[in-house]
Amino acid sequence: MRERCNRRPSSVHRQARGSDCISANPCNFHRDFARVLFATTALVGSAGVAAADVAVTGLAEMGIMGGTTIGNDLEFFTDIDVTFTMSGTTDGGLTFGASIDLDESDGANSPFMLSEAVVGIDLNNDGDQIDTFPVPTSGESNAFNPRRQGGESIFISGAFGTLTMGDTDGALDFVMREVNTGLGGSLNDDETSHPGFNGNSVMDGFNNGDGQIARYDYTFNSVTFAASAEIVDTPAGSEGPTYGIGVSYAAAMAGADLTFGLGYQAYSQNGVTSSTVGVSASAELSSGLVLNANYSSFTNVFSGFGNQGVRTQYNNHIGVGIGYTMGAITVGANYGVYDATVAGEANREGFGLTANYDLGGGAILQAGYGNGTYADRSTAAVGDTLRQETYTFGLAMTF
Repeated sequence: MRERCNRRPSSVHRQARGSDCISANPCNFHRDFARVLFATTALVGSAGVAAADVAVTGLAEMGIMGGTTIGNDLEFFTDIDVTFTMSGTTDGGLTFGASIDLDESDGANSPFMLSEAVVGIDLNNDGDQIDTFPVPTSGESNAFNPRRQGGESIFISGAFGTLTMGDTDGALDFVMREVNTGLGGSLNDDETSHPGFNGNSVMDGFNNGDGQIARYDYTFNSVTFAASAEIVDTPAGSEGPTYGIGVSYAAAMAGADLTFGLGYQAYSQNGVTSSTVGVSASAELSSGLVLNANYSSFTNVFSGFGNQGVRTQYNNHIGVGIGYTMGAITVGANYGVYDATVAGEANREGFGLTANYDLGGGAILQAGYGNGTYADRSTAAVGDTLRQETYTFGLAMTF
């Protein structure tokens, strides 16, 4: 009997993994991974005279998890991730580099939606055949497909600014600040996976986009400008690229580091434009207090949540976050709400909590909790909601 590979994704909003580990036998992952590290170490050791550097960083997590996403059961949680980073300098002083995240490049992050109506089976035994579910697929990593991004990010930088391509933020996300910034973290990203959280990246990979983004940014004193584009590989009709622009400003005054961001990103198809305008503000006080807030206004933007294939249209989103650090302890909380466009449609909202204790040396005890509601699109009744609740506790280790 073929052995199974039991690696688990590090976040509920990352897609489920398939069985495509590094080797043909998934359970040889650790052995093959050791070979990769050995080969990388040898490469770095033999490249001492070159003007380039190769670094390996990693993350490992272990603990417990629970909540509605796993049937309200309590389970063990383990995860590992490795990032390879390369950098160099030209004779003329330009810096260049690239990074690849193994967690994002395993070829199993593009699910298709399986419909009960199509297969004619009540898959979740709820008495109907109208639900849809994401089914993970596996195959060749997109990191080796030059037409799509598979977790790689590549840049070149100089006095002219920085050009980045691949798995990177569009201009809107780049200049805005997420409300969980500086508030600690959790093993399974409970504080950012609740229904009300907005990572400001709704226009990245929008519609048929593959997330392969090109962004230019330039910083002058305390002001940063950014512009981005994402091209659809196989456009449908008059489907155009997604363009974005943004600006951010950073200042220090009266014992506080202040950051402001303003961005716009848009996509068009057959004469219809979908767009997002976003603004964010944050303050990090010398006392250890952190305050974050952002607001986004949507035009013709639909977003789904959970396992439902039907998406909901929203007018805007508001998010706030607050955190405090005292010594080795960091605590944080954030709240967000999406305002539904259709009258009577349930808003999508939720909150997240974090508590961290820094043990030093890269090890942190982490506890996280997320809770929220979103529209139940499996029923004909407008205003029905479903609830998602998640929690984790354990040890996060960075290397």
